[in-house]
Amino acid sequence: MSGFLGSTVGKKYLMGISGLVWAGFVLAHMAGNLLIFVSHDAYNAYGHALTSGNIIYVAEAVLILALITHVYTAVSLTAANKSAKPTKYAVAASGKKKVTLASRTMAIQGSLILVFVILHLITFKYGTHYETTVNGVVMRDLAKLMEEVFQSVGYVAWYVVALLLLGFHLSHGVGSSFQSLGLMEGTYRNLWKKLSYAYAFVVALGFIAQPLYLFMFAH
Repeated sequence: MSGFLGSTVGKKYLMGISGLVWAGFVLAHMAGNLLIFVSHDAYNAYGHALTSGNIIYVAEAVLILALITHVYTAVSLTAANKSAKPTKYAVAASGKKKVTLASRTMAIQGSLILVFVILHLITFKYGTHYETTVNGVVMRDLAKLMEEVFQSVGYVAWYVVALLLLGFHLSHGVGSSFQSLGLMEGTYRNLWKKLSYAYAFVVALGFIAQPLYLFMFAH
């Protein structure tokens, strides 16, 4: 098993699975955050439900392991690919073999997104701790923190750019994960691609709507 996981094919499988783990988390996180449009209490109750039990530690461990696996396999496969092709082709590939901009810049995108994730955690998970009471339960007022943070035009601009980049990354990354798992073959290839693009669009739009709404209407 270790020999397979250490092979190029094995690393592609690990990269694909770890990428889909994060893709699932990102979609769920975006959907949960949309509760800010319902009410502050609904959003805070959702956040409290996620963090008040031990399941949060299991989820965080899985996400950290998936992130480390994804980054390691991405770096390893990129390095192996470069060593196998030390010189650039004289003529650029075209048609089905053409390498897209999203594909060529995946490493740069991933690095910037990692920086965004770290700053996001610092801002929200470890940011100012406000308290509120919802249905008699004292909990952290994350809605107030969001409202406060997204009054900064600089932070909103950075957030929107980062989420557009995330959408761009996901539009190629999700499809690549399916391909790594052998799901992009045959007649359903175009369907999987369209689903990847649709997923990326929904995720990016859902996340971006929150800071824009709070910046324009929450005062």
